[in-house]
Amino acid sequence: MKKDIHPSNYREVVFKDMSNEEIFITRSTVASRETIVVDGVEYPLVKLEITSASHPFFTGKQKLVDTAGRVDKFMSRYGNRNKK
Repeated sequence: MKKDIHPSNYREVVFKDMSNEEIFITRSTVASRETIVVDGVEYPLVKLEITSASHPFFTGKQKLVDTAGRVDKFMSRYGNRNKK
């Protein structure tokens, strides 16, 4: 194997799902400016919009998130094509 090709700055990092406040700790090299204290230990914090704890595929709960009327815009543009 080649030497010195893997990063040497692996450390424990907290990933936080912002939709349900779920956190998990894993080792990563990701850069972060924020920190969080978990069980008396300070970790770098990475905020995520969606994880397996909140994704509909993994939770089995489907929900339609419509931001800025994208679904309505699509339906008005393409939804009535077959109706003539």
